[in-house]
Amino acid sequence: MMIQPKIYVAGHRGMVGSAIVRALKQRGQTNIVTRAHSELDLCEQAAVRAFFETEKPDQVYLAAAKVGGIHANNTYPAEFIYQNLMVQTNVIHQAWCAGVQKLLFLGSSCIYPKQVPQPMREDALLTGPLEPTNEPYAIAKIAGIKMCESYNRQYGASHGVDYRSVMPTNLYGPGDNYHPQNSHVIPALLRRFHEAKESKAPSVTIWGSGTPRREFLYVDDMAAASVFVMNLPQATYAAHTQAMQSQINVGYGQDITIAELAQAVGQAVGYQGRIEFDPSKPDGTPRKLMDSRRLNALGWQAKVSLAQGLSLAYQDFRKQNP
Repeated sequence: MMIQPKIYVAGHRGMVGSAIVRALKQRGQTNIVTRAHSELDLCEQAAVRAFFETEKPDQVYLAAAKVGGIHANNTYPAEFIYQNLMVQTNVIHQAWCAGVQKLLFLGSSCIYPKQVPQPMREDALLTGPLEPTNEPYAIAKIAGIKMCESYNRQYGASHGVDYRSVMPTNLYGPGDNYHPQNSHVIPALLRRFHEAKESKAPSVTIWGSGTPRREFLYVDDMAAASVFVMNLPQATYAAHTQAMQSQINVGYGQDITIAELAQAVGQAVGYQGRIEFDPSKPDGTPRKLMDSRRLNALGWQAKVSLAQGLSLAYQDFRKQNP
């Protein structure tokens, strides 16, 4: 009987981390280690060191991060850069100190320049200025990729270190944050349309012009992709990446306008009123579509359609907000 690896999922209570735990359990993994923030503050170096020395996991999924939408990123830039840098620095370094050979770092599509050619390819990284509204978060995530690459380059041959990075597009689904101000676009719209339906409001007003295009991936698809990439043979991963450009994009493969998204969310919620737009509010990046051909060539494809995913996400919202 094969001994199961001990797998630490950092950020297991977040949307992505909880989906990764679900994905691992579905694959029969039972030796999963988790810690709530109240048990382990990943910003505290000594606490993270003690955790790794005690638990000695074989694999790490680094899904812990401070995340939020345009409003949150604009309002708390210092918290976004500090907390994300501290979390990933502590986890990656202490994982190495404890002899962890396999780690998967989860980044974000916002690492790519604002005016990058679409769809965004992995080699677009560091070729231009970032979107100002989430630059601190993006800088932290870029540092995480480069940290994984640097440990691979220095300790890959001598210590068998194999630290990989995946960059998801916009994610949504069970476990999302539905905060009225600090949430991403889909959970914010689900809340807005639900409240409008409940109050029988004649219209819902959406921030911006409605013309920006965005790509959305259901979080359980992201989790499946994460487990897939983590378990690729090292030679296969190396053949599809480069030592200093090793991140892999994870996208759905299609994008839609915010106006189309609003209509789709309205349908999922069952809202019958008008949808209006407020062009005085910021739009953010004009278009964000990932080029996921590298991942597709490795044999992975998204499965959950937007309509299906929004329906599941709304069920989750209703569960969290009865």
